[in-house]
Amino acid sequence: MKTTRRIISAVMALTLLITCTLTFASCKDDGKYTVGIIQLVDHDALDAATQGFKDALVEELGEENVTFDYQNAGGSADTCGTIANTLVSKRVDLIMANATSALQAAANATVNIPILGTSITDYTTALDLKDFNGTVGGNISGTCDLAPLTEQAKMIKEMFPDAKKIGILFCSAEPNSQFQSNVIKPELEAMGYTVSEFKFTDTNDVTAVTQAAAAASDVIYIPTDNTAASCTETIYGAMTGNKTPIVAGEEGICKGCGVATLSISYYDLGYATGKMAAKILKGEAKIAEMPIEYASATTKKYNPVICADLGITPPTGYEAIVIEEAQ
Repeated sequence: MKTTRRIISAVMALTLLITCTLTFASCKDDGKYTVGIIQLVDHDALDAATQGFKDALVEELGEENVTFDYQNAGGSADTCGTIANTLVSKRVDLIMANATSALQAAANATVNIPILGTSITDYTTALDLKDFNGTVGGNISGTCDLAPLTEQAKMIKEMFPDAKKIGILFCSAEPNSQFQSNVIKPELEAMGYTVSEFKFTDTNDVTAVTQAAAAASDVIYIPTDNTAASCTETIYGAMTGNKTPIVAGEEGICKGCGVATLSISYYDLGYATGKMAAKILKGEAKIAEMPIEYASATTKKYNPVICADLGITPPTGYEAIVIEEAQ
């Protein structure tokens, strides 16, 4: 009889393990979870997304029930890989990957642990997907930070109707930046602009490439690019003597070196990701069936300090970005 009960218990345990593995659920009895976070680099947008993610999970699960293992890769894709492998070895219950390199690293590290991306511009490009229909499948889902590129092109036309040449400045190591350039370039060309790409390989050649872009362009557009976001001071410094106005794909870049942006709330994006994570951890949703979620609203904003420096008056309907004074 004891042997029979042991066999039944073993079968039930095995069934539970298989179910949890196939549905990517944690299946924990104690309701306590460890969530790994891979953030590519420090900057305002990614920081806000991480904070929103944490706040949502704490709200849903309770502060005492969730432990965050936060790791920052310092801008290195290789470090993202190391962090992802470490989190997998720790058997965390879920991984939040903040930025494309972080998502790619997590996807390469595990097919069993649920992975949620955030601050991802295009999942098709990031994960080399075929026939993407809005749901990644497997153990991956998340949120997308792509602001409407058509509307960004219209904003450039609205602010600089007399410009002739647009330079698109971004890091060649970030595929999502290339994706954005591929989309917005023909939009701008259809408006009559001559458009050129200016690509820097990493932080070492930002200054030289920015100077070349400024010399050749009437306006510079920077997409949502993590390397550029971490180098805004360098980019604006490279404008000395030739301060070409910059329109940015997100507020963090605009705050550091731009005149205007059509931006989303990265905090809200991270918060939505946290809500998704809670559903997965509580067994209320299967990650393989969860479609990618998108930012619900955009806001036209301008940088009052840089606009004043360049003598630019933004059109009506633009909200001023709050610029903190240097301490």
